Amino acid sequence: MATAKKKAPAKKRAAPKKAAAKKSPARKKAAAAKPAKGNFFSNALHDAREQWDDFVDSAKLKAKQVAAQEKVLEKKAELAAKAEIDKVKHLAAQADKWMKARIKADTKKINALEKKLAKQVRDAERKLRAQAKAAEKKANKRGKVLKKKLDTGKKALEKAPAQVKAKVAAARKKAAAPRKKAPARKKAAPRAKARVKK
Repeated sequence: MATAKKKAPAKKRAAPKKAAAKKSPARKKAAAAKPAKGNFFSNALHDAREQWDDFVDSAKLKAKQVAAQEKVLEKKAELAAKAEIDKVKHLAAQADKWMKARIKADTKKINALEKKLAKQVRDAERKLRAQAKAAEKKANKRGKVLKKKLDTGKKALEKAPAQVKAKVAAARKKAAAPRKKAPARKKAAPRAKARVKK
């Protein structure tokens, strides 16, 4: 029974706390706005903590901004390097393509020149063959004419009388015989001596 009497006043003392908790929001704001007496150091400490939190927040924000800028710069550098590599690859591909096209064009020109020179050589060979054939034909024609003349002369000799044959044989014999030396002439006397005698 004694313990029960002691607990009852404790319940009565807790009642004012509940009443304080049931204060209106306006009263709470007013109470927060009023500086509590004797809490100067706690307020200063609270302000310092708020300033420190603001400083930490601004430092974190600055660090995030710097990290973001670094990421952007890193990405820019990466993209620039990639662009440079792509440029080099593109230039190499273009150079390779240009070289292949140049080799193809040069090969085409060389083949055309070879065909032209081969045609010139063939034309020269044909011309020489034609000239040789014409010269051979002309020589054969002349040979036939001479042969015909000789045959005609032989036939004429065969048909000629014996006297003509004898004359021809004598002429041939005369032409073939060696010539005799003519006798030496006597020297004439000098005319000057004859004039003196007169």
